[in-house]
Amino acid sequence: MKPTVRLCLVLHNHQPIGNFEHVFEQAYDESYLPFLQVFEPFENLNISLHISGPLAQWLDAHHSDYMDRIKQLVLAGRVEIIGGGFYEPILPMLPSRDRIGQITNYTDWLQNRFDAKVQGMWVAERVWESSLASDIAKADIQYTVLDDFHFRHAGLTDDQLHGHYITEDDGRTLKVFPGSERLRYLIPFADPQETIDCLRDLAHRCPGTIAVFGDDGEKFGTWPETHKHVYQDGWLKRFLEALDENRDWLITSTLADAVESQPPRGKIFLPDASYREMTEWALPVSRQLEYDHLKHDLDAATQADDSKLHPQTAEQVKSFVRGGLWRNFKVRYPDTNDMYARMMYVSSLLQQAEQEHVDATALTTARDHLYRGQCNCPYWHGAFGGMYLPHLRNAIYSELIQAENILHAAIGKTGRWCEATADDYNFDGRPEIRLANPHLVAWVSPATGGSVYELDVRSIRHNLLATIDRAPEAYHEKVRRGQGTNSDEAASIHDRVIFKQDGLDQRLQYDSHRRKMLIDHFWDAEVSLDQIVSGQASERGDFSTGAYQSKIRRAADRVQIQLSRAGNAWGVPLQITKAVTLSSDDSNLEVVYLLAGLPQDREFHFAVEFNFAGLPSGADDRFFHFGDGASVGQLQTRLDTDETPELHLADQWLGIDVGLNLSQPSRIWAFPIESVSQSEAGFELVHQSVVVQPHWLVRGDTAGQWSVKMDININTSQGESQKKQNDSHVTATS
Repeated sequence: MKPTVRLCLVLHNHQPIGNFEHVFEQAYDESYLPFLQVFEPFENLNISLHISGPLAQWLDAHHSDYMDRIKQLVLAGRVEIIGGGFYEPILPMLPSRDRIGQITNYTDWLQNRFDAKVQGMWVAERVWESSLASDIAKADIQYTVLDDFHFRHAGLTDDQLHGHYITEDDGRTLKVFPGSERLRYLIPFADPQETIDCLRDLAHRCPGTIAVFGDDGEKFGTWPETHKHVYQDGWLKRFLEALDENRDWLITSTLADAVESQPPRGKIFLPDASYREMTEWALPVSRQLEYDHLKHDLDAATQADDSKLHPQTAEQVKSFVRGGLWRNFKVRYPDTNDMYARMMYVSSLLQQAEQEHVDATALTTARDHLYRGQCNCPYWHGAFGGMYLPHLRNAIYSELIQAENILHAAIGKTGRWCEATADDYNFDGRPEIRLANPHLVAWVSPATGGSVYELDVRSIRHNLLATIDRAPEAYHEKVRRGQGTNSDEAASIHDRVIFKQDGLDQRLQYDSHRRKMLIDHFWDAEVSLDQIVSGQASERGDFSTGAYQSKIRRAADRVQIQLSRAGNAWGVPLQITKAVTLSSDDSNLEVVYLLAGLPQDREFHFAVEFNFAGLPSGADDRFFHFGDGASVGQLQTRLDTDETPELHLADQWLGIDVGLNLSQPSRIWAFPIESVSQSEAGFELVHQSVVVQPHWLVRGDTAGQWSVKMDININTSQGESQKKQNDSHVTATS
């Protein structure tokens, strides 16, 4: 009798909340549909398929015939649909209640759509922590797939990385399969025969065992160069033919059938981990580079007879080397932590509303927006654009703002109102302050330069401060070296080095402070815009990142936060007091600055920095103007204005006009913030936000003081009109 092996092919198809319509369509045309067309005729082959919630909803709305074809394969037993968190969240990021809710809601949706029981699930990015086992089991899921990387670091050896194991938490059990990293790199990049040879070797070493391939379906056509390789050059057809030809010993199986065919190999408790590459990306940059060098040295040692380290010893050492923890993306990227904290705030609001037994329909709708706002992609960064993609960040904030809007209406918070609250909203051990009315929510961090770090415009569901801080990335070393791979052959995205633009090494720049609002600077008198843009200007004060004292004042129709700091500029002791006021029924933030301790015999160059995000570059309907609506340049334009009392930023597509009105006319600098970041297609320059920086040469009056009042007026009348038209259209066509 021939030794046999059971192969579980588990495909994960996903598009995130907020991705462009044309990207969904392209992935459908290049990956999802052609894979189905090639797979359907192979009647003896079976797979498990995970389609993330955002993608499944889009496919059902735009290509329901595709979903019907999948359903027929499900009913025929050839495709097993597996579930997961509805909107593909990183599960350890969520409170337990949201983990279970995401999984059970998606199970219900899938079972209704495909008339099949969902027993298994996909864990987003295979980010695992032990407490997930009990929550997943509570959601009535029996098994899932992680990476063999998790199992190696639990102490298993190569011959033990097959089949499935039982894990347990809080008295609840879950079956877990180790997915093969070797198969992830062979499929679809190596010749099909290499996969057959790998599996035949496994069948002889471990007869009757189970091998699992679990990876992105987009690598079958959407990843760069793969459509030609997989379909036009016939890789997938040859691969499926090879599986079919060897089915006397190689059984393609769903996860459900694998669970039924074999008992668990034993019990296992897995460390907190994700797939190997993710653990590298979660490390601080300096440690990433060290990790990469160590990994390179160990790889070389395993293949060299003259290495100081015996090859077998090097291989053993590799099995104990691991990277970092996913949660530390919230440390590496403060903007990720801001978004996470905002999500947690909305989740707690929803829990409170549930306890108050507000309208069930409102709760259901708000919960769906919250869950959509938990989609993982912009909460981290690796080989994909992730948190560097503005449209993904904007989409998350849009969902969270809408959830809060619904909950406020449900609990009766309507009409004219305003409030100011203080708490450790971003979990840094220091209090932040939230000013809110029916139109705006301003989140203020006294400890970080007394800055406004989030400014939500409720009517159009937009956070004007969904910015990023430019910081070093390990892959920037490749950008500096300029060593690209120009081959048009299909390769893993982890191995590609492609430059989408020239001169990116000259555009690498890092920020010394958060790119938020009300950042206070003192510059040399003769500093130029070019020096400000390039980061070559020297801070002459200690206010931009210093901690401010705060005090809240409340009145019936307005709330105010007063922020003050005793610091210095050029060694001269100064006091800055700034008051941010929000009234009960307008879309205006009033900001008043008072500088005290200024000398009368010399001028200080003082500037206040604003950053505005989600207002894209390179479009004629996104532009600067001086209050008359006449464009003076698209939003990527560098401006160095003469003295002016106002500057506006208009985004006619979004339907917003942001006006900065000054009681003391000033010169204003404006320029774009652009990151050099990595996506699956290569390295690219991405427009992130627009800096607007009014600046004055200030001198103390007889009391050593100087003041200015600034109004940030946010006009969304155009956006609200567009929304009403869109809502009317939806109502008329539904």
